[in-house]
Amino acid sequence: MAVKDMKCALKRAEGEPIRMIIDCDPGNGIPGANIDDGLALALAIAAPQISLEMISVVAGNTPVATGYAVAHDLIQQLGVALPVYQGASRALLEDPEPWRDRLDNGVDRFGLRELWSAVPAPASCQAASPLAPNAIGELICNNPGEITLVATGPLTNVAIALQLHPAMVSAVKNIVIMGGAFNVAGYIKDTNFGLDPEAAHAVLTSGAPITLVPMDVTTQTQMLHADLDRLAKADNVLSRYLEQTIRPWIAYSMQTRNLPGCWIHDVLTVAWLLEPSLAPIAEDYLDVSLDGITRGMTCRYGREALRLDVGVPVPTGAAIQILQSIDNKRLLSLIEHYIHSYTP
Repeated sequence: MAVKDMKCALKRAEGEPIRMIIDCDPGNGIPGANIDDGLALALAIAAPQISLEMISVVAGNTPVATGYAVAHDLIQQLGVALPVYQGASRALLEDPEPWRDRLDNGVDRFGLRELWSAVPAPASCQAASPLAPNAIGELICNNPGEITLVATGPLTNVAIALQLHPAMVSAVKNIVIMGGAFNVAGYIKDTNFGLDPEAAHAVLTSGAPITLVPMDVTTQTQMLHADLDRLAKADNVLSRYLEQTIRPWIAYSMQTRNLPGCWIHDVLTVAWLLEPSLAPIAEDYLDVSLDGITRGMTCRYGREALRLDVGVPVPTGAAIQILQSIDNKRLLSLIEHYIHSYTP
């Protein structure tokens, strides 16, 4: 980290902690599943400025029971006393089967399951109650203005929590969301919003304070094997977990996405909260299309910015902060700093 960034981080660490919930769909150690949720969790656990008070799991990158087992396995390995709640097993309306086929069976279609042969699968475990949406809503509403909700999977749990606890809209400090795609080659929609468009629509138009971390920015991130090598030099329990579970995903991403490494989408949500100067922001109104070929597509439509607004409804909800770009070198440096500094 640069000296200026270090001073900023230390100043933040000396003040009030960032009280946080992470709602996620982790896949570390699962063949063919993305590891970016696990990296976001690791950064939040390692950073002393963050008080991670709850992990909730939603179906997305992995089935909900699998994601719950991954999150539970991580905190068990670290010996962290942290509640993990299981949430929605499917979207509000979207048929889950085509998504599950694509997400769960891709590794075998590519014939690359052996990349995970040396990675032990997390043990399955029974989820405890209460369910995630209620736990999210209760913690936020009982601590108005204090809790930041980071959402790195489909927004099903968050949408249900807002239904159960309408006061969340004004009680939550910020909802930082990884999702949406505006101009990413090959993507009409991203997985998080595409898997549950109704939930994304409900959250984005709720009026809650929201910061969006879209694919346009997260696809500017990249972690190479060499970057993971540097991370692994910390040789602590957290770096060993990350090295073991991220290594096969990098190889998988290189072979299936023709990348030099892998994107690390979700970790940017936590990194930006730690160091907001990592990414400039703009502000606009957002929604998600619910019909036709554009179903799941993110729409950016502040009326004053449109050159043609015929047939475009008046924006609902509140204007949303949108990250615009990222300095990947600084991002990797920040991650490395906190993982290297981690002490159980």
